[in-house]
Amino acid sequence: MVDNEQHLRDLQREYLDFLDDEEDQGIYTSQVKTMISEERKRLLVNINDLRRKNPARAQALLNNAFEEQHAFSLALKDFVQSIQPSYAKQHEEFHVAFEGSFGNKHVTPRQLTSRYLGNLVCVEGIVVKVSLVRPKVVRSVHYCPATNKFMERKYTDSTSFEAVPSSNVYPTKDEDGNLLETEYGLSVYKDHQSISIQEMPEKAPAGQLPRSVDIVCDDDLVDKCKPGDRVQIVGNYRCMPAKYGGYTNGVFRTVLIANHISLLNKESTSNIDREEINICKKLAKRKDIFDLLAKSLAPSIHGHEFVKKAILCLLLGGVEKNLPNGTRLRGDINVLLIGDPSVAKSQLLRYVLHTAPRAIPTTGRGSSGVGLTAAVTSDQETGERRLEAGAMVLADRGVVCIDEFDKMTDIDRTAIHEVMEQGRVTISKAGIHASLNARCSVLAAANPVYGRYDQYKTPMENIGMQDSLLSRFDLLFVLLDTIDSDLDNVISDHVVRMHRYRNPKEQDGEVLTWGDSTVDMLTTFNTENENKETVVFEKFDPLLHGASRTAADQILSVDFMKKYISVVKCIKPKLTEQACELISNEYSRLRSQESTESDVARTQPVTARTLETLIRLATAHAKARMAKNVAQQDAKAAIELVQFAYFKKVLEKEKKQKRKRNEGDEEESDMSEDEDTHSTTVSTPARSAKRSRVVHYATDEEDEEAMSTMQTDTNDITTRDSIVTPRSSEQQPSTSSEPIVENISDARLNIFKNGLQKVFRESRDSSLPVERIVNYVNQNSGDIAFSQGEIKSALERMTNDNQIMVADDIVFLI
Repeated sequence: MVDNEQHLRDLQREYLDFLDDEEDQGIYTSQVKTMISEERKRLLVNINDLRRKNPARAQALLNNAFEEQHAFSLALKDFVQSIQPSYAKQHEEFHVAFEGSFGNKHVTPRQLTSRYLGNLVCVEGIVVKVSLVRPKVVRSVHYCPATNKFMERKYTDSTSFEAVPSSNVYPTKDEDGNLLETEYGLSVYKDHQSISIQEMPEKAPAGQLPRSVDIVCDDDLVDKCKPGDRVQIVGNYRCMPAKYGGYTNGVFRTVLIANHISLLNKESTSNIDREEINICKKLAKRKDIFDLLAKSLAPSIHGHEFVKKAILCLLLGGVEKNLPNGTRLRGDINVLLIGDPSVAKSQLLRYVLHTAPRAIPTTGRGSSGVGLTAAVTSDQETGERRLEAGAMVLADRGVVCIDEFDKMTDIDRTAIHEVMEQGRVTISKAGIHASLNARCSVLAAANPVYGRYDQYKTPMENIGMQDSLLSRFDLLFVLLDTIDSDLDNVISDHVVRMHRYRNPKEQDGEVLTWGDSTVDMLTTFNTENENKETVVFEKFDPLLHGASRTAADQILSVDFMKKYISVVKCIKPKLTEQACELISNEYSRLRSQESTESDVARTQPVTARTLETLIRLATAHAKARMAKNVAQQDAKAAIELVQFAYFKKVLEKEKKQKRKRNEGDEEESDMSEDEDTHSTTVSTPARSAKRSRVVHYATDEEDEEAMSTMQTDTNDITTRDSIVTPRSSEQQPSTSSEPIVENISDARLNIFKNGLQKVFRESRDSSLPVERIVNYVNQNSGDIAFSQGEIKSALERMTNDNQIMVADDIVFLI
């Protein structure tokens, strides 16, 4: 016993010499003084420093963690006592946390085997379960009224550093049998929490379930992480013997007693220095800063200009207002993307997940109403009822990305109504009445009711959701998968270049990891981000960007975008009178505007929430400029976004003859390059002979040919000069004039039929252009050529007799 105490004092002296490094560099002396000034009880020690100064102690610390760590804690308390004795008397004990390189003791939960028992290890994983924080008694003080004496008892268990745990019997009587009263005010307690971490999915071998391990956290380590976090935990691996009736089966429960927890995922508050703030201020003075930020958002996705602007506003957010009477006006912006498959909706959601400081992903079928808000569950340890936060509560002050939004049931979808407007979740069930904060923005992606967008139905029929939910979304975008050979060539080139791209550090013949259950780095430091300056603009790569970008185009890097967004979110711009007047005029115009054309429909109802939408979007635009006031240009940008998102052209199915006459005009008109443009021609290849469809966004400056019957509002202040795609100069206006139908005699009709049969026989084809047939018939018809009216009449009579079919100026032989 004496030898053990002497050995412990020797260890304590060596660790005290390591901490007292004032003659050397003074690193830990200054850290201990900082710890005292911040009133903390845990000192973070780099094990590499200990290995450099005292290799024997570093090796012993890794292999015999409990004894060494106990000596280190006592040495830290002595050192604190020598610096500030009063602070050392306030706290029962001090703790030491470790970081640095752990070598072969840097493992995953699958690698934790019996050889690591008693060692100091570093484990990586995902937090899957977190228990409640409960107090644990460290020292109890008892008073005996009969003898007027105080008695105290110290408690240790198998998670403590002491080798022998104390008895867990709580004293109620003293040695003479006198009753004791517990002095709760003098007793000492510590926080206690247990968490479970699971092996990362990408580290688990193929076809096997991830393994998990239990972690014990005490004191200041509680509530350091939440479910879903990727963590790195340094602790002592220990077995917990359990006896049943005085016997044991030899199989023990193992736990990791943590001394340091670090998060691997992105921090909600990134480290931003003064220079980067100055760079942000300088960049905000650019006139095109909003367009630059929107262009830098998901640069790997081609097009979607207005959708990117809306998502940028969602990331920036408006200004939340809490009025004196208790009313809360939300500042979060909600966006819904509805469109055809393969228009990069999910990719936009994934980019937001990587960019937003706090973002929670979920899917429509994979989440229920209580999974999004909150659920009442039973605690496994105590059996008590408790609340478990859902995705939207976990994403408080962040973004919730919901994919496959249309696959959710209506019952589950109504659960998020309160969250989207009030920013809280109210629970009244199982004897629990609580309100939880869920002030988050919602970015949802969905498919139309019919799988693909039907141009001949209104947006409301395509969306298939109730107005009470749609009005809570600030912006709703309809994304169409258009067919345009020029646009398809640009997109295909863009996608192929991304697939051709290789990391410059990648070597030929490099071995790919498959089923690798080991960690990537054997250190707790992230070597990539250490002492690394944030690059403002991405470098131009000819192989990756090709013709879609030039070397002069500037795209902000992802890291700088994160920092810029976190900086400007702190700004709270104020509304000016000019902006208020613009917004109120636009809102009244939207409310009073009646449909001058039956084919123009709104994608969502215009309610009082639309007015708040305009204010929030204008505020977000002002934040992007780092402006203190919301100016007229911010209000105009918000109105432009709302105009683009709210209106949609609905096509009417025309009569057969009229459609055949107009199909030639539609085929020759150029299709626009993106969903952002006003006119988009959609034609299915398999049914191109049947019909051609045109979709228009109703705005004030439409193409005259496409919207000749549309009456524009004189009060509309939005400008769309940058969006209009000019018509090609090669279009022939003669095709738009319809020939007058003339009656054709039977003799002339027979000549036309004979000529048509000959040209089909010679070409050996089932379909020919009308122009070729007319030229052939006129060459072989003698002196009198067929007029346009006669040709039109002949084609109509043959079509009525089911001999031919005409579509898109092409004759099909039946």
